[in-house]
Amino acid sequence: MPSGIDAGDFGTWLMQAREALRGTGGSAVPCGECTGCCTSSYSIEVRPTDAAALEQIPAKSLFRSLGAAAGNWTVRPDTDGACPMLSCGKCTIYALRPQTCLDYDCRVFAAAGIDAGGEDKAVINRRVREWRFRFAAEQDRQAHAAIRAAAAFIRDAHEQLPPGAAPRNPLGIAALALRVYPVFLPPGPPASAADTARALIAEGAAFDRNRT
Repeated sequence: MPSGIDAGDFGTWLMQAREALRGTGGSAVPCGECTGCCTSSYSIEVRPTDAAALEQIPAKSLFRSLGAAAGNWTVRPDTDGACPMLSCGKCTIYALRPQTCLDYDCRVFAAAGIDAGGEDKAVINRRVREWRFRFAAEQDRQAHAAIRAAAAFIRDAHEQLPPGAAPRNPLGIAALALRVYPVFLPPGPPASAADTARALIAEGAAFDRNRT
């Protein structure tokens, strides 16, 4: 295996990542000592079902975001970009952390072939570039290539998609690519960008119908 950090078997990871997007599962990220997601200016959405976490988070760090789902709180990062629940490089509520934190997996950026963001995401970007997936079968390599092609289309041809259907932030692009990548599997997407966009919308709708 090329030098880097083992990201695990790609086929297994992809299945688990798509289950997490459906709300039916998730995967354990081999973070090691990395705290990139905790120090990169992320605002963390906290659901009412994260009651144990909410009891521990200081009220001054919580606010209602217009972009959050109704009833959800958002944790505001400190001025240095760190989560207020991080202390001495450790999460102080790790066992009780919100579902948003449980779902976060920076390997999605490695799969999509994109960075997590700009300079404020530099720590995560370094980790993303270090991840190395293992491929047990050719179909896994094809899926990986299809996810990257989907991410590139979403990023570069977003004007082909309906308003609100094309995320512009890296996490949204990567997550959508995981949902719709079958459109880009061999023999490939439709010839025209407009037809590809329609196929992408249909694939995303089909994926969402299977969500809990």
